[in-house]
Amino acid sequence: MWRPGTTICICPNPPAASWRSSSAGWRGEGRGRGPGRVRTVRGRRGRAEVTEPGTATDEAGRTALLCVPFAGAGPSFFHPWRALAADRWRIVTVELPGRERRILETPYRNVVEAAKSSVDDIVTELGQGTRTVLFGHSLGAVLAYELVHLLSARDVPVERLVVSGSPGPWTQRERRATGLRDEEFLARVEEFAGFRHEALDHPEMRELILPVLQADCEMHENYVPSTDRPVSVPICSLRGDSDGLVSADQAQEWRNATTGAFTSAEFPGDHMYLVDRAREVLDVIAAQSTGRP
Repeated sequence: MWRPGTTICICPNPPAASWRSSSAGWRGEGRGRGPGRVRTVRGRRGRAEVTEPGTATDEAGRTALLCVPFAGAGPSFFHPWRALAADRWRIVTVELPGRERRILETPYRNVVEAAKSSVDDIVTELGQGTRTVLFGHSLGAVLAYELVHLLSARDVPVERLVVSGSPGPWTQRERRATGLRDEEFLARVEEFAGFRHEALDHPEMRELILPVLQADCEMHENYVPSTDRPVSVPICSLRGDSDGLVSADQAQEWRNATTGAFTSAEFPGDHMYLVDRAREVLDVIAAQSTGRP
């Protein structure tokens, strides 16, 4: 039986994890005890999960890697990244309503609203003057792009935006799921993501999950940037080399979204390549941040 507070992440699971399990990394590895303890900061409609100050993983001056979830996902997807990040970053994850511990809250249906409603809490958690790198995949990419504009206006030193599995912010998806009947919608999402999560085969779970998936798809597919002004921070665009949703040319469109440097990289895999390539993704981000080729 599902209970509020149980993690539900609609993304491919490693073999040892499922929507019912408490496998480390999918329900909050290290939560509540020892180094790496996690606490959630709650605001008006936004939250951020951060490593609690005073632990071994919180060092003064460490750059923050702000991770923005893709459609149907939440902070738990990025929990394994804390160990992989080692001492390179302090991992901060954005927790939007409608998923995981906030699954009973009404999800957003507009990207710009979601970014504006979350930014104050994010700024508080990052701390004054904290150097920040943003990462977002798919829906998370355009959310991160909006957050760069907002954070820059609040004097947060954003060092880089890393987008993944996303065309440029002015390009909308040609094949859409928004407005389809439930079964057609789920079939289209399965086509997009390349998998079907087992939780969707359980009526109770499906009833909880479907609204947030529909809301996420709606706000992604209807996204219009809040401004035509490019960001000034460097952008790195990542993509799976067999991604059927985002072509190589579309991934390169992010070049026009910045007045700063632009780089790109491809990994073996489809749209959800990052599930199996987290270490490599973080290595690329680290190399970009230090200027190594």
